[in-house]
Amino acid sequence: DSLLLEAGSLAVLVAPLRLVSWRLAAWRAHDGVTFWLLRWLLFRLMFASGVVKLSSRCPTWWGLTALTYHYETQCIPTPAAWFAHQLPVWFQKLSVVATYVIEIAVPVLFFAPIRRLRLFAFYSQVLLQVLIILTGNYNFFNMLTIVLAFSLLDEEHVRHWLGRGKRRHTSTSWPPSLWSFLSGLLELSTYCSLLYWSTQYFGLQIDWEKKLLDSKVSFTYHEFSTWLRTVTLPLVGLGFLSLSWEILCAMYRCICVRGCFWKLWATLQWAVFATAAVGMFAISLVPFTYIEHEAHGQLWPGLQRMFSAVERFQLASSYGLFRRMTGVGGRPEVVLEGSYDRQSWTEIEFMYKPGNVSVAPAVVAPHQPRLDWQMWFAALAHHSSSPWFTSFVHRLLQGKKEVIRLVQVDEAQYPFSARPPIYIRAQLYKYWFTSSTEGSPAPWWRRQHVQEFFPTVSLGDPTLESLLSQHGFKPPVPQRPGARGLLPRALRALRGLSRCCPGPALLWALYTVAATIVLLRSFRHRPHKAPTSARHKGPRRGEPGGVGGERNGQLRPRGAAEGHGDGLRAPKKKK
Repeated sequence: DSLLLEAGSLAVLVAPLRLVSWRLAAWRAHDGVTFWLLRWLLFRLMFASGVVKLSSRCPTWWGLTALTYHYETQCIPTPAAWFAHQLPVWFQKLSVVATYVIEIAVPVLFFAPIRRLRLFAFYSQVLLQVLIILTGNYNFFNMLTIVLAFSLLDEEHVRHWLGRGKRRHTSTSWPPSLWSFLSGLLELSTYCSLLYWSTQYFGLQIDWEKKLLDSKVSFTYHEFSTWLRTVTLPLVGLGFLSLSWEILCAMYRCICVRGCFWKLWATLQWAVFATAAVGMFAISLVPFTYIEHEAHGQLWPGLQRMFSAVERFQLASSYGLFRRMTGVGGRPEVVLEGSYDRQSWTEIEFMYKPGNVSVAPAVVAPHQPRLDWQMWFAALAHHSSSPWFTSFVHRLLQGKKEVIRLVQVDEAQYPFSARPPIYIRAQLYKYWFTSSTEGSPAPWWRRQHVQEFFPTVSLGDPTLESLLSQHGFKPPVPQRPGARGLLPRALRALRGLSRCCPGPALLWALYTVAATIVLLRSFRHRPHKAPTSARHKGPRRGEPGGVGGERNGQLRPRGAAEGHGDGLRAPKKKK
């Protein structure tokens, strides 16, 4: 949610609402400045996510065995997580090494001046997010991260995806230019450095007898802390230099705009958005340096005051995914049970979280089942650490339809749909994925009872009443009358219509409709010829220009006369 809020606030700068569309070009001179903020957000997200795994001193991350537990202990696994869990241990450890490289080393390439290095960083991040999507249900988070990774691309690469890339002459000059030689040498050095330091720091070596690739962490926590202390502020400086370069390039593009009025208008926009970008970058330094306390203390106090002034809006947040691996001794899971006579108990199955050992894990992304998600957190501690759980049991005893629909959208799947249960209790289990060596057909899970999680209660039970009062649910808070405006009534009607539709199906339907509309609009407004703006001295970024150049992916012969809308004069014929 924090990532969604920050990305949404940056989207206001990247793509502001255009109330006046008269003579407004699709490309603006300052676009590179605001688009850079998405790249900086992606860098903070990935770099911090990799660093906190080591700074937490979690033995599974330091022992490179985290993924041997992750697939079965994550909040809501997918069916593919069962298959990933069966992979050999050496491959799981190698996957952890690859995660460290992608999250800590590769993000520095986001600011590389060489285009191919940024493309390498893009595909590395997308590969990691796709693998996470296949093996875990993390709602919209991974898709949003992939969207942020698109800030590493340029127009030429996107045109190549769409089949509209420029067709260049295949002839190459020899010897290559100095810049081509140096960029190629730097690119090769970068790849070799990544491979070399990965081998050194993680002890990668081939065991020919066992036919596997062994790995282990070859540095200490003190060495890692010293390294982190050394690089945190230089990384801030790297970000500042990269942003300054984008601002200077945008200023140069403003100068190249033709016409005094349009030059002044472009410069004004540049000044406003550049100031906003510098401000967003400045306040983001405070949560970013949370990863290293000494670097955080060396920040200018004015930055701390700026961040404190806007902290309630969550314009910038700190990130750190999978800091510690939970469920090392087994996945803790809370199982609710209901009864009419306190003798025979029936388990209450949820739509998405593990329960029945024979039911396959669900695929729910990009939906976020909040209740199933919170049940995973509740199982990690005593029920008193989750006060909402007491109110949840109370509402189930009352038979509240709104709460029951959070458990099962289809009331037929809820065992007490006809009449609420008289008694409810909760048991704590440990769950493990079954092994591929077990006979077929085998259940997906195996489980073992641990202890009682929540005592047996009923309506009016003194234990339940005491817990409700302790957590502030007694006396009941008076409900405010429902709003009677047009928008609230419309939202209630939409909620009623979508009530019978599962969350994942509803979201995918909305995404499909939106993608279809965008695709149809692109075909409708796709011009046959791309006219060159008359307000710019040179061609726009990613657009060909000049006589004898390329256009719409087609070669244009030198000396051919242009149409009237091209903004270029045809060369005069010599007498």
